[in-house]
Amino acid sequence: MRGFRKYLPLLLTLVFGVAIQISATAAGKSFYLTQLTMASYYAVVVIGLCLLMGYAGQISIGHAGFFAIGGYVSARLTTLNLVAHQEHVVVRLLGGLRLLAERETIYGESLLYVSPWLACGGALLATVVVAWLIGMPVLRLRGHYLAMATLGFGLIVQKIAVASRFLGGADGLSGVPPFELVPGLVIQSAYATDERIRNFYIAWGLVLVSLILAVNLIHSRVGRALRAIHGAPEAAEAMGVNISRYKVMTFVISAGMAAVAGVFLTHFNGGIDPSEASIMKSVRYVALVAVGGMANLWGAVVMALVLTFLSLRGYFGWYDDAVFGAILIVIMLFAPNGLINRQVVRGVTQRVRSLCNRCRSGDAPSSGDA
Repeated sequence: MRGFRKYLPLLLTLVFGVAIQISATAAGKSFYLTQLTMASYYAVVVIGLCLLMGYAGQISIGHAGFFAIGGYVSARLTTLNLVAHQEHVVVRLLGGLRLLAERETIYGESLLYVSPWLACGGALLATVVVAWLIGMPVLRLRGHYLAMATLGFGLIVQKIAVASRFLGGADGLSGVPPFELVPGLVIQSAYATDERIRNFYIAWGLVLVSLILAVNLIHSRVGRALRAIHGAPEAAEAMGVNISRYKVMTFVISAGMAAVAGVFLTHFNGGIDPSEASIMKSVRYVALVAVGGMANLWGAVVMALVLTFLSLRGYFGWYDDAVFGAILIVIMLFAPNGLINRQVVRGVTQRVRSLCNRCRSGDAPSSGDA
């Protein structure tokens, strides 16, 4: 029974995603699914950051950098034309292992490139290595020192993306091919309703996988160690908890989730540009975690989906970045535990149970309960 209660929110999340898709399609607003798909990929980054901030107690203002590393590595590997290097031993080896893909451009030019699966693996590996190299020294810092260090990392990634001709400079990389996960299930820009629905469920599936990973981590020995570190690091260390190890591990997992989201969104959009590594992107992720509840995965997902969707639809206009900055300030001042925290959820649940019990007993709720 306890295990079922642990996974019940996952089932509700699945139902929530299906309800969103059905509602958008039934209302003739299937084009909303494009922004909802993108918002879902950004929600994966927020889930990873929620683990890092809400449970490990470590703040990062550089997660957009990990997102960009994943997207750029995959984009670069899948847009390099290897036709002229077909006889190279490495290219022949990759071809023999079926790790290369072929397609034709709209101009009839033949392209030979690295398989998106291999590119995704390379992007994840590169991000994990960078996160480990950054995390080992940086996570020894605390408070605003840690925030400044991760901020510096994010700035470095953005400036490299802008200055590097190999990465497309300020224009970024385009022409990224679709990512075929399995036959018939392809991540790509969608225009037809059935393609939009398919891509939405791919993105929502990634959200569910990320949540399953996070839930299992939280309810494991590692999760208990993280809560101990967050609550009282000195006491945790005195009890034998390897603080540095758990911090770095959570940082790497969080960065890896951001990288996978970056890969998938890059293939969905068909390209990536330096704006994905901007500091404001990292601030947005932190704001979404804060407003959803530092240690509330479900609240973070809901707020990430809603606010990112509104942003992508242009509801905030020119004040888009200002809105997220204001959200972060207001939450930190008046609701540091987030709008959807455990206390709020528990209070609402108890209220609903009380009303249900009264209805069962035949007592009508009073005006104060309505």
